[in-house]
Amino acid sequence: MANVPKIMFSHVGLYVHDLARMEDFYRTMLGLVVTDRGTLPERELVFMSRDANEHHQLVLASGRNGAHGIRILNQISFRVDSLTQLREFRDLFTGNADISSLAPINHGLAWSLYFKDPEGNRVEIFVDSPWYVEQPISDPLDLNLTDDEISRQTEQVYRGYPGFQSRTEWKEKLLKRLEA
Repeated sequence: MANVPKIMFSHVGLYVHDLARMEDFYRTMLGLVVTDRGTLPERELVFMSRDANEHHQLVLASGRNGAHGIRILNQISFRVDSLTQLREFRDLFTGNADISSLAPINHGLAWSLYFKDPEGNRVEIFVDSPWYVEQPISDPLDLNLTDDEISRQTEQVYRGYPGFQSRTEWKEKLLKRLEA
């Protein structure tokens, strides 16, 4: 496909039966640390990482269906370098019959474009914002705004939220935790 912006694999989200047990497993067996935790409607989330450059490499989400139900994968996530590239994907996906549930979301620490592939798997393409704010946050994102408008709006909205700080400050603190 010509003119598809470059993406990099970032993280995966798993639906789990026993959130505490899975958190303990990934913490003790793979050395991941919890970077955030919280709730959204009908879902508890635990964000984990072993890399100070990645807010999370793994998201554990409550809500796995059945004994070994089909609903295991929460999402596949890819990083892009800019809001321009995020908009290019939005434009590429808009009106495409293979793409459904196209939703731009502001997480405060990242700007995302969520959609479902032809078999209903959730995919995220995102770009990091310059800030960190405790997760989960899932607010609408207007990609018709300019980069500066999105950046200013994000900082204004989330500045008062718990843990708000620059991404650089957050990375330095996480790096210390990872080294401990």
